[in-house]
Amino acid sequence: MSIRKLIMEGEGVSLDFKNRITSCEKIAKTMVSFANNKGGRLLIGVADDGTIKGVKSEDEERYMINRAAHFFARPALEPAFEEIYFDDKLVLMVEIEESDTKPHYALGDDGKWWVYIRVKDKSVLASKIVVDVLKRSDRNEGVLIEYSSKEKALLEYLEQHERITVKQYCDLLNLSRRRAQRILVNLVLSGVIRVHTTEKEEFYTAS
Repeated sequence: MSIRKLIMEGEGVSLDFKNRITSCEKIAKTMVSFANNKGGRLLIGVADDGTIKGVKSEDEERYMINRAAHFFARPALEPAFEEIYFDDKLVLMVEIEESDTKPHYALGDDGKWWVYIRVKDKSVLASKIVVDVLKRSDRNEGVLIEYSSKEKALLEYLEQHERITVKQYCDLLNLSRRRAQRILVNLVLSGVIRVHTTEKEEFYTAS
């Protein structure tokens, strides 16, 4: 695909523009969110509005990306680089593949490791439920679904209403947050319900 066509698609779930890399923490967050999702590409030397600025020092950008991938992401990531020339300007394309060792964590400014996922064109902090789903979805261990009254009540609620949040589910059945989260994780993994993360809140719908 041509660079122009890619840029015209605009930033999204699997594409991010960076004029240049200024912080290993920030770029690690984006790369981790791609690896935890379906993979993605970074175009370095492209402004947020899609203007091609080109990179000034390709070596410096590569160094920052590799440093972020190995020291600010856990497990480490292996970015693939491609140089693209457009109107005598160099754009560095960085490809991050979907990982088979999810979840990946990024080192935050606070010195803690956090899991990020991609929501539209943003890298968003993953909730405990999403982290559990990522951890367990690679194990292929299968989920034993026990349809107790608690699961049934949730599915009946979703037949009447479009969506439910963790808090609503806790209130509905007077459950502890931990218990509610465990039930939701199992139902997401077995494909019975879907988790939707937005920047403001997380909610669940029937699959």
